[in-house]
Amino acid sequence: MSQALEKLLSPANLNGLELPNRVIKAATFEGMTENGGPGDRLIGFHKAMADGGVGMTTLAYCAVEADGKVKDNMMHMDEVIRPQLERFTRAMHESGAKVSGQMAHCGGFSQNSKLQKKRPLGPSFALNLGGLPYGIPFVGAMQQADIDHVVRCFYDAAVLMKSVGFDALELHFGHGYGMSQFISPKTNKRTDQYGGSLVNRMRFPLMVLESVRKAVGDDFPLLGKMGLTDGVKGGLKIDEAIEVAAMLDQGGIDALIPSGGTSSMNPMLMFRGDSIVKGMLETETNPLMKLGLRIMSPIMFKKYPYEELYFLDGARRVRDRVDCKLVYIGGACTVESFETAMQEFDFVQLGRGLINDPDLVKNLRKEQAAYVNGCTHCNMCAGLIGHPDGIRCVLND
Repeated sequence: MSQALEKLLSPANLNGLELPNRVIKAATFEGMTENGGPGDRLIGFHKAMADGGVGMTTLAYCAVEADGKVKDNMMHMDEVIRPQLERFTRAMHESGAKVSGQMAHCGGFSQNSKLQKKRPLGPSFALNLGGLPYGIPFVGAMQQADIDHVVRCFYDAAVLMKSVGFDALELHFGHGYGMSQFISPKTNKRTDQYGGSLVNRMRFPLMVLESVRKAVGDDFPLLGKMGLTDGVKGGLKIDEAIEVAAMLDQGGIDALIPSGGTSSMNPMLMFRGDSIVKGMLETETNPLMKLGLRIMSPIMFKKYPYEELYFLDGARRVRDRVDCKLVYIGGACTVESFETAMQEFDFVQLGRGLINDPDLVKNLRKEQAAYVNGCTHCNMCAGLIGHPDGIRCVLND
């Protein structure tokens, strides 16, 4: 076994948390939420990877309040689902894996027809193109009271998540969701202390980070998923993203996960390979949404051929700028890619490769250099988020 593979499969420490290895299941919303929380299917999905040997699995999109959900079938962190959350974390621990929860808020990117407010709120007033088919055409601009409220929601959610057994929390600063909307000049048109300069645009995300740190304490691991670029005209670009990373590092994040693209404007930048729109069209039940997908497909779902380690250059620039741990994500699916990542980074996050092979870690230990992952990057798994049974690898059918 090469030294790099040995490092990947060896125990690691993240702010006092001992992980059995450096392979982390990435947050991939699975569309399996039952009765507002994680049920048997979602537990089974993650337990397969825990049994397969991942060091830590990540429960995706844990909205910090009801209006923070993109869709109404997502979960939000509330005392009502405490028993379900405790059951989830307990099941992962029994399989030997640690558990992280991805804290998120959709901001103005909402398709949630059960909003408690009149309209979703983001940094600035805007059209909500994704919400049009659901009767949510506009985004309102957050006032100071709204900002303070969301910061408090993150605090309360963090307290709850730590108390139910999560070993770490991942704050979502990217992919076009709430905090990303403040960071990006494309969506943040404010002229007050939360808009304009990068320092101002980072004010709200750093308030959230400070609030969550206070909620969980200094010795609890916090990871941050951030964008390297929005991949759209007028959006966040790499030079500013490096400074975003530095600010999060100085703000007390323990590890950064440099990703890219936005779910609302350019999702294929984060996926690469075949378009996810095919699966989305097959499962979408809203006729207006389906029509919108067909019309917007050429604009929104751009073609990016898959290649291994497609975020490597950007991740290297982040690594050179910060002192915190770095988690590599983006096209690590071969033994050679694992080895490259381990020569330069601290952890590797995987999504599609683990969905294809939940036993990846066990198989890698056994087969080592001969290991071949079966993921073809067809991206049908991602397109099946709206399927009644949730996502799956169609190659395993």
